[in-house]
Amino acid sequence: MIIDPIGDLLTRIRNGQLRRSSSIRSPNSRLRVRLLDVLQEEGYIRGYAEVEFKGHKELEIELKYHEGEPVIRELKRVSTPGRRVYSSVSDLKPHRQGLGVSILSTPQGVMTDNSAREKNVGGEVLCQIF
Repeated sequence: MIIDPIGDLLTRIRNGQLRRSSSIRSPNSRLRVRLLDVLQEEGYIRGYAEVEFKGHKELEIELKYHEGEPVIRELKRVSTPGRRVYSSVSDLKPHRQGLGVSILSTPQGVMTDNSAREKNVGGEVLCQIF
């Protein structure tokens, strides 16, 4: 049983990039799919597909590299099951002069901090990517 599915997904991505794997697998859930949609839209992963493995649905995630180096340099989990971190629209600031992205879970769905500012909505800060 996985207590923190988002943290588990981010750790799998981090470990896959350290091993220079072209793809990794992760258990399937709606929240993970929404998070992967945002990562794909922002260009941090090539894509993902749902596959059947031993009777369970899993996500096969294709990692993205540029000149042999991972596109994602740092993944940071912000909100955890033991410590939820929420942010209003006024508190959402660009990270690393706009090069980093925060991913939020809002009432309008999972989106980046830029999209949340455009839609004038706040929410739970899931993770930060640089």
